[in-house]
Amino acid sequence: MLKLVGAVLVLGAGTLAGFYQAQQFAARPRQLRELILALQRLETEISYGLTPLPDALERIGDSLREPLRSLFAAAALYMRPDYGLSAQDSIRKALGEYWKRTSMKSAEREVLEQLSGVLGTSDRQDQIKHIALAVGQLKHEEAAARDDQVKYEKMSKSLGLLIGALIVILIF
Repeated sequence: MLKLVGAVLVLGAGTLAGFYQAQQFAARPRQLRELILALQRLETEISYGLTPLPDALERIGDSLREPLRSLFAAAALYMRPDYGLSAQDSIRKALGEYWKRTSMKSAEREVLEQLSGVLGTSDRQDQIKHIALAVGQLKHEEAAARDDQVKYEKMSKSLGLLIGALIVILIF
C-alpha cells in the first residue's frame, strides 16, 4: 500500500512538473505580446503625450498584468527623486529584481537593457526610433516563442508524465 502511494506521488510530481513547463511555454508569447504593447504605448506617451518618463512607465505599468506590472512600477519608482537613479540604472535594477518572475528569456532582457540606455538621454525622435527597433526585435522573439509553444507545450506535458512513470518503474 505504501509503495502504491509513493508511486502515485512520484507520478503526480512528474506530471505537475511537465504541466508547469508547458505553462511557461504558453506564458512567454503572451508576456512578449504584452511587453510589445507596453512599449508601443510608451512610444505614444513620448511622442504625443510629452509625459515624463517615470509617469509614463507608472501609467503603463498600471494597465499591465503581473509580472510586467511590477517591473514597470519598480522602474518608475527608481526614477523618482527619492532614489534619483537614471532611466538606464532604474530599468536595469527593476530587471534584476523582477525578471525571474517572467517566462521570458535573456534575449528579451538584452533588448530592454539596450533600450534603457537611450530612454531619457536622447531627444524624442531618437527615443521613438529606438523603441520601434526594440518592438521589432521583440516581435521576432514573439514569433519564435509561438513556434516553441507549438513544438514543446504538448511534449512537456507528456514528457512529465512519462518521466514520472519511468521513475516509478525504475524504483519498483
